[in-house]
Amino acid sequence: MAGSAPTSSAPALTELFTPKLVTVLREGYRLADLRADVLAGLTVAIVALPLSMAIAIASGTTPERGLFTAAVGGFLISALGGSRFQIGGPAAAFTVLVASTISRHGLDGLLLATIMAGVFLLLMGVFRLGSYIKFIPYPVTVGFISGIAVILFVGQLHDLLGLTLPDPDPADIVPKLMALAGAIGTINPAALGIAALSVGIIVGLRRWRPHWPGILIAVIATSLAGALLHLPVETIGTRFGGIPSTLPSPALPPFSLDKIQAVLPDAIAFALLGAIESLLSAMVADGMTGRRHRSNMELVAQGIANVGSALFGGICATGTVARTATNVRSGARSPLAGMFHSVFIVLFMLVAAPLASFIPLAALAGVLVVVAWNMAEKNAFATLIRTSPGDAVVLLATFGLTVFRGLTEGIIVGFALGALLFIHRMAQQAGVEVHVPSVLEDQADAASPARPPYDPAIATDPDVAVYRITGAFFFGAAATVGAVLERIADQHRAFVIDFSAVPFIDSTAANTMEGIARKAARHHVVLLISGASPAVRKSLAAHGVGAPAVLFERNIEAAMGAAHAEITRRGAPGVAAPAQGTEP
Repeated sequence: MAGSAPTSSAPALTELFTPKLVTVLREGYRLADLRADVLAGLTVAIVALPLSMAIAIASGTTPERGLFTAAVGGFLISALGGSRFQIGGPAAAFTVLVASTISRHGLDGLLLATIMAGVFLLLMGVFRLGSYIKFIPYPVTVGFISGIAVILFVGQLHDLLGLTLPDPDPADIVPKLMALAGAIGTINPAALGIAALSVGIIVGLRRWRPHWPGILIAVIATSLAGALLHLPVETIGTRFGGIPSTLPSPALPPFSLDKIQAVLPDAIAFALLGAIESLLSAMVADGMTGRRHRSNMELVAQGIANVGSALFGGICATGTVARTATNVRSGARSPLAGMFHSVFIVLFMLVAAPLASFIPLAALAGVLVVVAWNMAEKNAFATLIRTSPGDAVVLLATFGLTVFRGLTEGIIVGFALGALLFIHRMAQQAGVEVHVPSVLEDQADAASPARPPYDPAIATDPDVAVYRITGAFFFGAAATVGAVLERIADQHRAFVIDFSAVPFIDSTAANTMEGIARKAARHHVVLLISGASPAVRKSLAAHGVGAPAVLFERNIEAAMGAAHAEITRRGAPGVAAPAQGTEP
């Protein structure tokens, strides 16, 4: 990229591995911040209570293990992590892997695999591999998240319909669907009604009362309906006997060398998915707040949290996108909000554990159906299918393998196809000029008569910043270029990005530009793109980068004129103040 952004000296190692909580306390923490964090933590806990139990049940274990994960793992993720707003706990994305591990290795195997995954995550952070997680192409991310959403939905059909199966649910999706189809005649109308009521309350409140805790209200309402009407539906109490009111004592699961070797593939899958899920969640929080997380410190915290969760009998813990977004929208100021969320989970267990016995399993299945629907990247899926045949192949391969083979195969094959697609696209961009020497000679300035004279105002204008991206803008460069552009985009009143030397942009980079455009709009910065080819403009437009948020001009000179005209039209005095998002 031509030009250089304002840079500071490289941060010390101790700064990179300092928990964000320490950073916040150094900056100063006031009573108003404490009050905001307590309220945000309570709000998130209200969302996390039923969701944690539902995810644990969908994972093939007991509901209290989801609460243990949210209490212990969530507390450690917030206390030690590199994000101000990350909320940790059990994640719906893990249900398939956890259930498969339990079916093959039992609960002790799951706990051992979770501890090993925690060690792997810790090492990934220590060796500073967090930045490389961002290199996973966008179609791969969309494909495996959508695939997990489909598997999660199918996994809820048993309790959603109240089916009676002669044997336990098969782990693989095709045998599972065949078993469910064979038991279709055992549908329980009461269970189906409870599930429909749960979904209806959540969807209705989200539309008409979005600030109300829809999931908790749905669970309470369906529990009251089931108890008062004496409906013949299965509940947490009838299947699991309720939940304990305290955390268990920490203990290591039994292990041996053979057991470690047996669960190693599962541990690697847990670590890989945990890294992707947690950093994705932290990036969502960054986009909502303008802050910046420290990815390697986040991985270290995720590793410690998984070890801690397993020692207390919990399942895999990771950052969760929905709960983290709820935390931000609830006004959280620091990682203490996530720590308070875990404290409230424990208080619930102490005070209200007996009431959990009345919760219908069909209601929790309805909750997870809504979660699966929201997880599925429907718009992004359709956009990739519609706009890019190559990305569509990567997307569908990842999606199909995730659903029918497994997450690990989906990510590996998807990443490999993404790399091959990139190589193919770069080969198409190569060209050979006739009669050009292999070593180009120097040229005099007069050899380029069409070039306009140097204008010092361009370099010294405090209102307008001009930066040029050169070369292919693809998933490998998106994280680096995006970080630089985000750091400088809000320091001027107008920002020109020259794309004249960009021959190709992929969906990951286009998605990065869409995030930069949103940030510029949020800070009232005029964003202009100059010199973009029709193909690049088409890719950007497909991902929402266009008017009125972004103005396109044919060259830098035209963009500078348009920038000044727009600044004059807006009439905003002074230079836009930098956002508080420049932390390492």
